[in-house]
Amino acid sequence: MKKPLCARGALGAMYAGLALTVLVTIAPYVDHSTTHLLADHIRAGYPTYPQARVDSAATTYLVVLSVIGALGVLAWLATAWAVKAGKWWARPAATVMFMLGTSVGLAGLLTKDTSGATGLPPELGWAGMIPCLAGIVAVTLLWRRPRLT
Repeated sequence: MKKPLCARGALGAMYAGLALTVLVTIAPYVDHSTTHLLADHIRAGYPTYPQARVDSAATTYLVVLSVIGALGVLAWLATAWAVKAGKWWARPAATVMFMLGTSVGLAGLLTKDTSGATGLPPELGWAGMIPCLAGIVAVTLLWRRPRLT
């Protein structure tokens, strides 16, 4: 049996969101080994920190962002499975996951630490919002009524 067009489109958006989440989860590791945006951001906010403490804070952020990314991957996989299986609770679950993911993304983007600056550099904070774009597309497509033709 063919899935309705809105479910197929939503699944496509969910798989795109999954791929974006994986990329966003990898991004801090790429930064850690190349540009050091995160470490420089921490150093700018806490200029008296010795290098070992800056490195420790950056590593802590890597762990936290990895856990958030892993939970995001699980959320995408679970909601995509629910949509594909035609579960009655797929739309509400996808909506809740979108709201949670957007809330976490906004927290990473906007939350200020004790230095008065945001905890993450803006580039990483905005990157964390990118999967939310796929989320809003998926949720919108899931809640649309299929057209009768």
